[in-house]
Amino acid sequence: MPHQPAKLTWMEFHFEVLKTDPTGARLGRLTTPHGVIDTPAFMPVGTAGTVKGLTQQALADLGVQILLGNTYHLYLRPGHERIRRLGGLHRFMSWPGAILTDSGGFQVFSLADLRKVTDEGVIFRSHLDGSEHSLTPEKSIEIQQALGPDIAMVLDECIEFPADHGRAAAAVKRTTEWARRCRDYALAPMKEGRAHADASTTPGPALFAIVQGGTHADLRRESARQLVDLDFPGYAVGGLAVGEPHALTCEMTVAATTGLPADRPRYLMGVGLPEQLADYVGCGIDMMDCVLPTRNARNGCLFTSAGRVNIKNASYADDPRPLDERCSCIVCRTYSRAYLRHLFLANEILASILNSHHNLAFFLDIMAKIRQAIALGELAEFSSELQARIEAGQP
Repeated sequence: MPHQPAKLTWMEFHFEVLKTDPTGARLGRLTTPHGVIDTPAFMPVGTAGTVKGLTQQALADLGVQILLGNTYHLYLRPGHERIRRLGGLHRFMSWPGAILTDSGGFQVFSLADLRKVTDEGVIFRSHLDGSEHSLTPEKSIEIQQALGPDIAMVLDECIEFPADHGRAAAAVKRTTEWARRCRDYALAPMKEGRAHADASTTPGPALFAIVQGGTHADLRRESARQLVDLDFPGYAVGGLAVGEPHALTCEMTVAATTGLPADRPRYLMGVGLPEQLADYVGCGIDMMDCVLPTRNARNGCLFTSAGRVNIKNASYADDPRPLDERCSCIVCRTYSRAYLRHLFLANEILASILNSHHNLAFFLDIMAKIRQAIALGELAEFSSELQARIEAGQP
């Protein structure tokens, strides 16, 4: 029989704040069953069990300590039960480090024409074949427990931007109730028919709740208060960076984080641009994720210390310089802008590989420098210098 992954308990999950910067940023250490994560951390997105364009060895070489997996996509293909039988997501994708899985909620709610939301959960149609599925709080946890990550997310109700106060308030109420149901299901004793006989009776992955509330500060504070009362080992801030101005994203993040426990990790979902990362950390955020490094790489948009480079531009056709002279990644040490442009225009697979490697290396390097700045108490100075340099180089 395939090896079955050990189920995780919340007792194996520990977070420690090592130092606080004058901005409110926190230098921390998050301990999980699959390793220690230095925070603040940027999590590459491995939607379908892979960070597009990069091998697991390349990720390890870049110093990645935690990946994000997507419950919705893995549930539809290849299926959570198949992954469970093959030893869990860590073994399935041969990744020794930590994994966080989202609940599937954001993907389901983005299917505006293919889903129906009720207090019980969400009924949706697969974007792959149109088949109908039901995702409830309990089902989301069941799927994530089968995947076996270190951290799992509750199912929340994501709402559109902009949303009026009444709409956002209703989503907060539903999100809290769903969080309660996720927690109760994760913590409940094993019941007949709920899991396989070889499963443990432990709670499984550490479960993070998600603060909602749209762009209404009072609702963000109320959502945080309600979720803290439910006592989760970690908290996320969701429903931001969906079209609102950056300053408003930061304002809502602060509204949420000020009500969260200081001894629990805080995760801002789906952010952001390189020059914005230090701002979010200054809002008290410990973890972030975003598809921008790899998605933009596949479209020829490369992030550098002097701003973004559209490698398709004719100006790079005879350019022998490295992509970013300040960057020490293997792409910048080895290849010219002219070669990267040639690969992209020739539609070579190597273009996506090299571009993705550089972009992710660039994000991870910024996070390492942010941690160093917090250790020195100099995050504000680092953030100002980074933003000025990037903005000066933008076309």
